[in-house]
Amino acid sequence: MTDSLRDQLLGLGFKPAPKPERKPQPQQRPAGQPDRRSDARPGNRPPQATKRAQGADASTQARRAGKPHGAQGRPRTREDIDLAKAYAIRAQREKDERIEAERLKQEQARQRREARAKLAEFVKDKGLNDPAAEIARHFDYGGKIKRIYVNAAQLKALNAGELGVLQLDGRYLLVDAATLAQAEAIFAPAVALKVDPDAPAADDPYADPQFQVPDDLVW
Repeated sequence: MTDSLRDQLLGLGFKPAPKPERKPQPQQRPAGQPDRRSDARPGNRPPQATKRAQGADASTQARRAGKPHGAQGRPRTREDIDLAKAYAIRAQREKDERIEAERLKQEQARQRREARAKLAEFVKDKGLNDPAAEIARHFDYGGKIKRIYVNAAQLKALNAGELGVLQLDGRYLLVDAATLAQAEAIFAPAVALKVDPDAPAADDPYADPQFQVPDDLVW
């Protein structure tokens, strides 16, 4: 079609025919550059990736076969095995020691309970506490200041070693020297006050009835 005819048609309102779309041409890969899509397929891995995969497979197979490897994939040596055995033996020994210590602790607690029960039965009706006593006799027991009320005669006998004090179920029991000795043989920790008349007076500063201890210092 000549330009004059085309111009006349355009002037009459005709539109030119659309041009066909051109499909993009595939990009050409430079020579020597690998195809990434083909590399992603199995069997086309780079040599480095193939070696890593083979190494991982070998390590996995070794673990499954029960062949432990070291930190760098080497088999465990005789020294490594002996060291592991030594650690296992020590761990077992420590466990046995803990079990034995717990067993001894429970056995001691059982013996204490039985001894206390036996002592309670032994001293039944042997207490000499005077309900009307007004003299406070202080003494040190368990690292704390305790006291028991006695009368004048009992205070004298207590300081002379003819009487003693037992602790039983939170109470302080005044007993004679013979009962105190037998109670000590049954359960020694229950002896709260046992006076040695030959000991220096400084060893028992609470023997003097004039010695007063404030109430807030007595537990």
